[in-house]
Amino acid sequence: MRDAADANRGLSRRRYLGSAATGIAGLTALAGCSGGGGGESGGSTTGGTASSGSDPVKLGVVDAQSGNAALGGTPKVQASQLAVEEINADGGILGRDVELYTPDPQSDINTFQQHARRLIEQEGVDALWCGIRSSVREAVRPIVDRNEQLYFYTTQYEGGVCDKYTFPMGATARQQLVPVMEYLVDEYGSNIYTIAADYNFGQLSADWIKILADNMDATVVGEEFVPLSQSQFSSSINRIQEADPDFIMSILVGQNHTSFYSQRASTGLDIPIGTSTSMALTYEHRRLDPPALANVHVGTNYMEEFPTDRNQAFVDRFYEMFPDARYLNQSGHNNYFSAHLYKQAAEQAGTTDQAEVIAALEGGMDISAPEGDITLNGSTHHMSHNMRIARADENHEISFLNGADGELIEPSFLQDVGCDLTSTTETTQYVPSDLPNAPSDL
Repeated sequence: MRDAADANRGLSRRRYLGSAATGIAGLTALAGCSGGGGGESGGSTTGGTASSGSDPVKLGVVDAQSGNAALGGTPKVQASQLAVEEINADGGILGRDVELYTPDPQSDINTFQQHARRLIEQEGVDALWCGIRSSVREAVRPIVDRNEQLYFYTTQYEGGVCDKYTFPMGATARQQLVPVMEYLVDEYGSNIYTIAADYNFGQLSADWIKILADNMDATVVGEEFVPLSQSQFSSSINRIQEADPDFIMSILVGQNHTSFYSQRASTGLDIPIGTSTSMALTYEHRRLDPPALANVHVGTNYMEEFPTDRNQAFVDRFYEMFPDARYLNQSGHNNYFSAHLYKQAAEQAGTTDQAEVIAALEGGMDISAPEGDITLNGSTHHMSHNMRIARADENHEISFLNGADGELIEPSFLQDVGCDLTSTTETTQYVPSDLPNAPSDL
């Protein structure tokens, strides 16, 4: 039980955490910790009642709270703060308080690197969470690997990272795309048009769409890659109309690409859309006016709308702490459960020594996440996930086409290419063309 001081701290936290701009400074001031007040210097937060004479366990979360990646990054920081509050209220980790560092990289890739380097090399964090986009992950991984730093990457992503020090907690492209593409092929037909962001994530996700289409006897009749800066889609919409696919696979990301959905609705383009990125990460169904997201289907391990008692309890706790939060997204959920997974691993290891915590994680672990019960595959560092197909209607109401519990899908890609981090130390990213019998056009 928390004492009165802790309860008052919780109330104060909720006042300060109404917006990302004031949240970090407020938490730092309330905690009375060293480390500055956000911005470039970041801040650290503590809370709870664990007591011992030892130093706190230090966790670092580097995610955008301002700039064009803040829509996805702010919920990750908030959900991490909720997890740390819960962990500290439950006695901390190994009887030690947890201290959370949450500097704002302001959506700038170089600043992500600077903060990651500072938290690793100067603050000595015991575990690091960092980045939304794959480009950030790949910019940070060399720093992580050089320092042999335990690193959790929590965004859904293209898959393939086989790295001794990296634990991808989000669903991979294969996990997300299989159920939604199977549904769309069965429901609408086998001709697919892919429109994707023109960088690592979009390109590799498009390769997965080709592989899965081939497995489903479907055909990619058109494919284009869009710069992250692009916000006008009239030419793309014309090309889609000319190709006349049965459905579109959209792997668009970021604020600029969001305009595709409003523009396709205004032109009357009513072809069904499948995606692994929209709604669950940056909640376009909440931000855009209907019917922009009508008939859009996303394969996802988490949305705050999941109609289960376990998830509703999680959502209630989140909004009690952050009453003005905009949305509890997929990556925020992944930050939350992975913080609890870290506690579980450290306590199983009996230490926060990173090599020993990694060894505990590599033994494989089950965890009861808000999405449902899931398992860490120790040899590949990836999670099984309960994948749902979420569809938005013309009013942006969400339904789950394969049920509230979804389908448990294992992370099989790295197993297929022979990644086993329990026996071989690697820092590799495999790509879909590394699969045995991959199509020759990848």
